[in-house]
Amino acid sequence: MADQKLLNDIDPLETKDWVDSIESVLEVEGEERAHFLIEKVIERAHRDGVQIPFIGTTEYINTIPADKQPRYPGNSELEHKIRSYIRWNAMAMIVRTNAEDSSLGGHIASYASLATMWEVGFNHFWKGNTETQDGDLIFFQGHSSPGIYARAFIEGRITEEQMDNFRREVDGKGLSSYPHPWLMKDFWQFPTVSMGLGPMQAIYQARFLKYLHSRGLADTENRKVWCFCGDGEMDEPESLGAISLAGREKLDNLIFVINCNLQRLDGPVRGNGKIIQELESNFRGNNWNVIKLIWGNGWDALLAQDHDGILRRRMMECVDGDYQTYKSRDGAYVREHFFNTPELKAMVAHMSDNDIWRLNRGGHDENKVYAAYDAAVKTVGQPTVILVKTIKGYGMGQDGEAQNVAHQQKSISLESLRRFRDRFEVPISDEDLEAVNFIRPPEGSPELEYLHERRKALGGYVPSRRTQAKEKLTVPKLEAFKPQLEATAEGREISTTMSFVRILNTLVKDKTIGKRVVPILVDESRTFGMEGMFRQLGIWSQAGQQYTPQDAGQLMFYKETKDGQILQEGINEAGGVSSWIAAGTAYSNSNVEMIPFFVCYSMFQMQRTMDLIWAAADQRTRGFLMGGTSGRTTLNGEGLQHEDGHSHILASLIPNCKSYDPALQFELAVIMQDGLRRMVEEQEDIFYYITIMNENYAHPEMPKGVEEDILKGLYLLKAADKGKGPKVRLMGSGTILQEVMHAAELLKNDWNVESDIFSATSFTELARDFNECERQALFHPEKAAPESFVAQKLNHEEAPIIVSTDYVRMYAEQVRPAITNAPYRVLGTDGFGRSDTRPQLRKFFEVDRYYITIAALKELADAGTIAKSVVTEAIQKYNIDVNKPNPLWV
Repeated sequence: MADQKLLNDIDPLETKDWVDSIESVLEVEGEERAHFLIEKVIERAHRDGVQIPFIGTTEYINTIPADKQPRYPGNSELEHKIRSYIRWNAMAMIVRTNAEDSSLGGHIASYASLATMWEVGFNHFWKGNTETQDGDLIFFQGHSSPGIYARAFIEGRITEEQMDNFRREVDGKGLSSYPHPWLMKDFWQFPTVSMGLGPMQAIYQARFLKYLHSRGLADTENRKVWCFCGDGEMDEPESLGAISLAGREKLDNLIFVINCNLQRLDGPVRGNGKIIQELESNFRGNNWNVIKLIWGNGWDALLAQDHDGILRRRMMECVDGDYQTYKSRDGAYVREHFFNTPELKAMVAHMSDNDIWRLNRGGHDENKVYAAYDAAVKTVGQPTVILVKTIKGYGMGQDGEAQNVAHQQKSISLESLRRFRDRFEVPISDEDLEAVNFIRPPEGSPELEYLHERRKALGGYVPSRRTQAKEKLTVPKLEAFKPQLEATAEGREISTTMSFVRILNTLVKDKTIGKRVVPILVDESRTFGMEGMFRQLGIWSQAGQQYTPQDAGQLMFYKETKDGQILQEGINEAGGVSSWIAAGTAYSNSNVEMIPFFVCYSMFQMQRTMDLIWAAADQRTRGFLMGGTSGRTTLNGEGLQHEDGHSHILASLIPNCKSYDPALQFELAVIMQDGLRRMVEEQEDIFYYITIMNENYAHPEMPKGVEEDILKGLYLLKAADKGKGPKVRLMGSGTILQEVMHAAELLKNDWNVESDIFSATSFTELARDFNECERQALFHPEKAAPESFVAQKLNHEEAPIIVSTDYVRMYAEQVRPAITNAPYRVLGTDGFGRSDTRPQLRKFFEVDRYYITIAALKELADAGTIAKSVVTEAIQKYNIDVNKPNPLWV
């Protein structure tokens, strides 16, 4: 009843007085004064107990009225011709590709819907890189890549051969299906087609530009980050997951452009609702400036005469499913079903059906698009989202325009080609139509001159990617980490996490690269012993610290500052990886080499954010991912969803990720220093995943000459005493290396068995080397096969090899094919993790010193070196429960 009372106007004259008053203020004193008065009235109403619900939406019309639009600065005639060339070539590329092989696929409809939006940006807004400026960062909607290629073809940056090899990349002549910097390193900046990741990364790129500027590392004040995404894409959790951060951080260098063509891949986005209204409410509620661009200039005259609001009401009551249907039919249908009352029909009585059909949507009107972009780039203190209404498959006719099948459409009929040609005035004859040839404006033509002139004025061609930072930095030599290369003091035990923090402290104090280090944390600083950096480096905040922290009197108080070095992301692993990507690509995007370290529980780093990390690999991110408290038995009290036994398997799937599981602090120092050398000095497009543990134990001094072997993945830590009985070779990584060393003592003291002890810093690196050797042997059958590094280390004798790690067996099993001269037994932590003490968990997963000892004795017994009864005796001695369930299944 209350809602109905609100709808009923019991005193229209009083209502008119109020409305007239506001209109008078608007006319005489302007929008700001009117806004102030309305807010004051609402404030007073709240104070007096009037319940006014939050309304996150405005009318279903353009935010910028026609009379507030700036004059369009471009040559509309030439821009229309250029757009027509690009539209044709984008469509032709898909049609020609699939005429050769229909399995290659591609998308015509997505670019068709946003061509005008892109061209206005290319011609008037998007800055390129020059010697004196870094350009804008643009996240192009992935499915619309044909339009970018089509423009680059006209610019002369892409050849016809490349266009004809769209989606054929193996021979090096083609173009990648979507934006992939790994495959087109000079062209694409950001991979965006894994939907949802573009919007999230764009937010953190914009934030990192502010970080660079605050710290005086780069002038980013006039740069913008533009993110183009689809309305269907906004259903991905990541698409909206970080918009509150953008509003909270006041990222006025960020502009989202959401292409609301009302269709996702299979049908309407919100057939029974309104996606633009829904998104407006979401973004406004998160303190974004929202610009709605719904109607083109064809509607201006009708809206101007809509004094009673009947047209606006009709626009509101129609749902998106209706709007899609209207654009799939014709003008007569729209007249009958949209203008469906006598009053509405009277509004368009003077218009023909063709006139009604030409009532355009805002995203296809260059004047409206320019006005929205212009307002967005001038907005201060807020990020901006432009919600643009378009038609999917615009211009495709019955082969795709506003059709549910539009997204999958990769061919077009001859009749639709003809209509497409005529509609956009493409200069192609009837005779050449069916061949769907690529076309370019003639050299020296006004169109081509205009296109090049506009890009020159804005600083160069877009997209374009910088592959190397201009400044060459040097990193500390290994000797800088001397404390980590020495043994810990007698009685002193430390974790590799503590060693990492000490190495990091050495780096941030370095005069050359110290300021380039970016520690990234997600609310576990004290777990990793990094709280000391709060005061030392400060936590970056645009606002500084406007409060007195609770721990202000303590040495390591929580310190936020405008020039802070640490990025504290809160409980937000996806945000942490996004910041890490932004920092790790700064060499390309801002010409500044940065060195990001993202420290996080390993289970929540690789597993939770694998899609983002894969995107990081695609865009050639450089930096360190530090998997904290890794291993299935090391983070012992946290249980099943925290304990990581498989992150190294995930890391091994990423070609340019170097992954290591160091057990000792000198291993960590060697790996990190070499990583710095390769990524910073050599500017290799690789990154590192390094697992570190919070378990304390003593660390020995680094043996002489093992650095290269550490980096290759395996070295001999301690050799067995020669000639004193049977021998095995024990191997481990991470904290389980301690169990391996204890097992060697049990074997020697209890069973008179000697052991070589190997530390395996990376089974993944060993496996990659072995696979390459196998590949070379396959292709060069008449030459001696190259011997892999792991084979060189282990195949020279027959003593059994027993491996135990804190990871699933698959991790160490990667190198089994390389071991040909000896038994190779792997122990691992397959199964679900659980909470208990570390000894109990290692017993449960059968990776502790006792199980290692049993496994070694069993291998010796199988070889006939010792009696099998010795194994039975050992099982009884160590109280091994032979009837306990397999940990894989419980």
